[in-house]
Amino acid sequence: MVNWNSPTELLNNYDAFTKFMHALYGLYLWEFVLSIDFDWQFISGKKKFRWPLIFYFTGRYVLLLALTGIIASLNLRSQVDCQALYTFNQVMGNMAIGIASINLSLRTMAVWSQKWFIVVPLVALILGHWSLLMHGVLLKAAWIQGSCAIIYTNNKILAASFIYGMAFDFIVLCLTAWKLAFPSGGRSRLVTLIFGDGLIYFLVAFLSNLLATIFMIVDLNAVMSIIANVPAAIVSTIAASRIVRRLHNYSSEGAEVFVSTQGSTLAFRSGNAQRSLAVHKKTESVHVQMDTFPADNRPQQSFMDYDDAAKPQGENFDMESQAVTEEFKSRRPSY
Repeated sequence: MVNWNSPTELLNNYDAFTKFMHALYGLYLWEFVLSIDFDWQFISGKKKFRWPLIFYFTGRYVLLLALTGIIASLNLRSQVDCQALYTFNQVMGNMAIGIASINLSLRTMAVWSQKWFIVVPLVALILGHWSLLMHGVLLKAAWIQGSCAIIYTNNKILAASFIYGMAFDFIVLCLTAWKLAFPSGGRSRLVTLIFGDGLIYFLVAFLSNLLATIFMIVDLNAVMSIIANVPAAIVSTIAASRIVRRLHNYSSEGAEVFVSTQGSTLAFRSGNAQRSLAVHKKTESVHVQMDTFPADNRPQQSFMDYDDAAKPQGENFDMESQAVTEEFKSRRPSY
């Protein structure tokens, strides 16, 4: 039986923890660099910035700062203000965890078409989560024997915040899965997108927080109880960020909008036929496709676009009632 609190075991665990943090830092930098082109499109003004992206950018960069601070604290060669450094790391890390949950919640609100009975409870859960996360930064650290060490932290608050976060992510996962599995009025293109390759991110975020909660509750020793905290923050942030990018890229297809209304400049009638014209941009070329449909047999449909919060562009529009039909698929252009 391993004595987890023996000096030898603690030293081995700390050495493993240090190497693990460096590996996680490299993993996050790799993910960060791979997706930096998405950030640059907004920084350079090529794409219009909208308010939901505030949480996306904040989550990515505060986690980068937190990981940088953690790596710095593990490689100190001279005395520093340990209290300030560890408080900074804890604040940035907790913010990253909270913002990841916000990003996941925004996707769930989008799937439920911003219905108030979903939005209001989720906002209340977010506020409760942040209350626990901010209480969790109350720690004390000092310079002891050539390195910084935490001499006090409220483990109960820290454990409660992770249990709360795990339950929160589970609720978000269930709400999203339910709506995607049983959409009203057929599956919209947005629902099909998230169901096809986005739901897995919700599951991964939940499992990462579940693992961190288990280590926290078991509490083998001071090192092992927190060893899964940083992976949970990284996995949650990566999952939430990928969902945001996927949804934004979907809503930015823009030119691929089919409209069939009398006043539209992209649709017109002639005799007994109605023609729908779709203009698609691809690099520097323009592709124009024109299909002809009988006016009497053609139902009136409108395929709407969405903003970054996945809110339909138009009044009184039920996103989930827009089913993906074979006719729609047949009208998509091929290159």
